[in-house]
Amino acid sequence: MKRKQNFKNKLAVITMALLLASSSLYATDGYFGVGFGTKSNGMAGAGIALFQNSLFGANNPAGLVFLGNKYGVSLAVFNPIRSYEITGNPSMYPGTFGLAPGKVESESNIFLMPALSGNWMLDESSAFNVSLFGNGGMNTDYPTATFHGNSPTGVNLMQMFGAFTYSRKLSDNWSVGLSALAAWQSFEAKGLQAFAGFSMDGTKLTDNGASSTLGLGGKLGIYGEITKGLTFGATYQTKISMGEFDEYAGLFAEKGDFDVPATWTAGIAYEFIPQKLVFAFDVKQIFYSKVKSIANTMMSATGPNFPMGAETGAGFGWQDMTIIKAGFEFAATKDWTLRTGYSHGNNPVQASEVMFNILAPGVIDDHITLGFSKKMGKNELNFAIVRALENTVTGPNPMEAPGQQTIGLTMSQWIFEIGFTF
Repeated sequence: MKRKQNFKNKLAVITMALLLASSSLYATDGYFGVGFGTKSNGMAGAGIALFQNSLFGANNPAGLVFLGNKYGVSLAVFNPIRSYEITGNPSMYPGTFGLAPGKVESESNIFLMPALSGNWMLDESSAFNVSLFGNGGMNTDYPTATFHGNSPTGVNLMQMFGAFTYSRKLSDNWSVGLSALAAWQSFEAKGLQAFAGFSMDGTKLTDNGASSTLGLGGKLGIYGEITKGLTFGATYQTKISMGEFDEYAGLFAEKGDFDVPATWTAGIAYEFIPQKLVFAFDVKQIFYSKVKSIANTMMSATGPNFPMGAETGAGFGWQDMTIIKAGFEFAATKDWTLRTGYSHGNNPVQASEVMFNILAPGVIDDHITLGFSKKMGKNELNFAIVRALENTVTGPNPMEAPGQQTIGLTMSQWIFEIGFTF
């Protein structure tokens, strides 16, 4: 009883720390995280078919029943480097919207993201898990009034998930899991006053402070051993239906709607050397195109998609992402495990949509990662390094004379994460 009470006290302290320390991160599968949990990040997010990587409910909920009673905490430090560069002078023609030439780098380059998880066996065949983690986010904090507003330009999006999961064995080697997802998100925009005339409500467009919403969704997973040494895993996460950002109803399509898109992931894992060397390969799909505030393009064949805030109002023009992830896990000794991984996905930003994406330059294609675990009795220390390789997307300023200006969006990122399971 005393042990349970001590854990409850620890969980309360950790939960409070999570809420207080959470700041926006800049994730790089669009605005989703490359992986969830330290072990997963060490393999570039690969491992949907490795139940050992399932502690944080963001991965495969089906694998949790194989973990036993276990708890985990982690802290990730994000260091995104993002910038835009305008080439060419404004034409100054009537009806155009030119931008000041030059390169501008975003400030606010250090972000923290804690996470925690608890897994409890209900009996030999079922488990219950509670996890709190960051799903993703985006942030820009430019020192200049990029769009000729009254304040420096930038946005700040944070998304936090709570996953409440039931996992059950179907047989000795197969299981299913179901997560109820509760989501909270916060958004703020600055320096967009010049678009007020293009909005259905210019008072709900910019500089209104942070606006937050809640939402609900679900996730289903399956895990199993196909043959000895070869395992399979798959998940489907529904669209998370979020409330509307009322303070930004004149910015996002559908009067401030900003749902979290649905995703699916499927993968295999194979033990080349039993209990020594494992290879994991995943494919993940993110359906950005099904959320209008993310997918609507800035321009159509007949001109700009204004007014902003309407159902067909301008968005980021993001396309769906298909990401492949591959990773190795090597048990070097009985206490040390090493990991590495690679992830590739064509970023969702189209060259025709670079102007609005100055606010959210999620242009990363590739990640390389390293990680390790050190057993400490019944506990384990985990560490991961993620390098999001620099990438640039360049396209025209669609509100200028043809060929007058180009906009280049560039981003790279480092992530350092430490975790502890007990």
